[in-house]
Amino acid sequence: MTVTKGRRQRHPQAPSEKSERGRHRVKRAIFAVCLVLLAAALAALGTWQVERLAWKRDLIARVDQRVHAAPVPAPARADWNKVNATDDEYRRVTAVGMLANDKETLVYASTALGPGYWVITPLSLADGTSILVNRGFVPTDRRDPASRREGEVSGPVGITGLMRMTEPKGSLLQSNDVVADRWYSRDVAAIAEKRGVSAVAPYFIDADAAANPGGLPVGGLTVIDFPNNHLVYAITWYGLAAMVLALLVFILRGERATA
Repeated sequence: MTVTKGRRQRHPQAPSEKSERGRHRVKRAIFAVCLVLLAAALAALGTWQVERLAWKRDLIARVDQRVHAAPVPAPARADWNKVNATDDEYRRVTAVGMLANDKETLVYASTALGPGYWVITPLSLADGTSILVNRGFVPTDRRDPASRREGEVSGPVGITGLMRMTEPKGSLLQSNDVVADRWYSRDVAAIAEKRGVSAVAPYFIDADAAANPGGLPVGGLTVIDFPNNHLVYAITWYGLAAMVLALLVFILRGERATA
């Protein structure tokens, strides 16, 4: 008996199988596009952090230069509309006037010396304007002015310190209670209105460490700290972008292997 050898025939794929493979490829393509977009977004965030790093370093350098520069006269009324945080925050300034000790305001403070209060006192200038001065820190048990009369200076005084911008409404955790006279931030406009001080500068001065009679208030406690984690953030975002791209390469290789 003769056996006839024939060629092995391939059976065409069923239409449903082809359709399923097509849908699978479309889904992978869409997923790949999403990964590309995600990687681009992560890389953009990394670049933004690099730009923020340059900005932060410039800010730190500018502030460091200001706090170590020779003091200049505090901006007068004609220049108040030009005062801004970018150009003036932490600038060393001087002012001469009379302290309105009867209008001082206590603002809650937590310092290296412990909890207590900032003593905010209007400084009346010769031109009829006033500047609020943060004369420094007093502990809780010395909040009463009667307990530190020596520090209630009368007569003309010269104040040297750092320009600070107003802190409206309150702190992150506590809002100022103007009616109850409880203060958690140096809100220049609100404090001036509460104390009946007119023509007040839109900034205040943190007095330097020059000793006050009797030792209180304690000045020179301004904390200048600018957290600078932008390099870490940039590395993190770029690293995540690289991981997403690595996943994309893995998927594309798998797609080729199964093609």
